[in-house]
Amino acid sequence: MGKIVWKPGTMIYPVPAVLVSCGSVREEYNLVTVSWTGTICTTPPMCYISLRPERHSFGIISRNMDYVINLTTEALAWATDWCGVNSGSKHDKFRVTGLTPVPASVVKAPLVKESPVNIECIVREIKELGTHHMFISEVVAVNADEDLFDSDSGVFRLNDSKPLCYLHGRYYLTGKFAGKFGFSVEKKKRKKMRNAR
Repeated sequence: MGKIVWKPGTMIYPVPAVLVSCGSVREEYNLVTVSWTGTICTTPPMCYISLRPERHSFGIISRNMDYVINLTTEALAWATDWCGVNSGSKHDKFRVTGLTPVPASVVKAPLVKESPVNIECIVREIKELGTHHMFISEVVAVNADEDLFDSDSGVFRLNDSKPLCYLHGRYYLTGKFAGKFGFSVEKKKRKKMRNAR
């Protein structure tokens, strides 16, 4: 089977579809949908979002130097899309979507109450890359819904919230379980043990 060569582009999919909340006071609060986001360091815990400078949230985050990454779910799909195609300069996105801003534990920006996980971030550096600028940020707190914790095992069942992801212009839910981290090594160990008997 051959390959089709395309021009260089952003084809790393699927990616998260998150709602980034920002603003230091209620009058300034805004939500922006972001898919260019991810983890970049474990210790210290660091992540990034990339925004176009013309986005309304770009100026808010640049002034306050903090924001919250709110993971999204099937129930938040409509709000996630709506916040991505409408500007906070013209709309109060919390009011229109019916989402609830609640105080964060460290940063000035609010959490989205309806999100299962809220990641509080402080901007450490802004890199100008081209169409987008990258906000390299330190994670200073993580807030998670207690209903998703299994009290017996202590496991956090994020997949029960039906997380949303973005794949080349469309939203999808995460798929069925395919294996846990390290399962390929475990299979090899079991095979060696069976052969040794």
